[in-house]
Amino acid sequence: MEIRQSALTVLDLQREAGRAVQPVVRKVVAAAVITNPFAGRYVEDLAELTEIGTQLSGELAARAVSALDGQPAHSYGKAAIVGLAGELEHAAAILHPTFGQPLRDAVGGGKSIIPSAKKRGPAGTAIDIPLHHKDAAFVRSHFDAVEFRLTDAPFDDEILVALAVTSGGRPLPRVGGLTVDEIVGQDGLR
Repeated sequence: MEIRQSALTVLDLQREAGRAVQPVVRKVVAAAVITNPFAGRYVEDLAELTEIGTQLSGELAARAVSALDGQPAHSYGKAAIVGLAGELEHAAAILHPTFGQPLRDAVGGGKSIIPSAKKRGPAGTAIDIPLHHKDAAFVRSHFDAVEFRLTDAPFDDEILVALAVTSGGRPLPRVGGLTVDEIVGQDGLR
């Protein structure tokens, strides 16, 4: 795996609708831009990208969780942007078969599905990384997203891979549904 660059962004949401957010909600995105070994050509066996996904997930998740500064992770999500010479299936090979377990290990569990997004685009393309609660997908207060982009990535022969973790849900939630204190945490849904 060849990483051209990596990034870590931290957003602390302190006020919403003129009100203090307590506790402050931190959203962290960790990303890496890698060379796509299959850019510009069709390859049947994408196992190399699956292995890259496992390695990247562990590295990026460790960086992201560390940036939470000791706060427990509440939500997570993952995303990839394939450069113009790649296929969406290249992003899927990184994000889906084995990416999840290292991220779950880093956040201390995680029974719910890790929401994902993938797209193809030129350098500077933005992607919304979907988020929901790590243990119960139906916690509405944690249905959210965080936008991410790098102005000079991905090049045509690259893949930008990103994951996000948060220390909480949306501030001032009031649309009902399952709450964090009602999570049973057995099936990843409730």
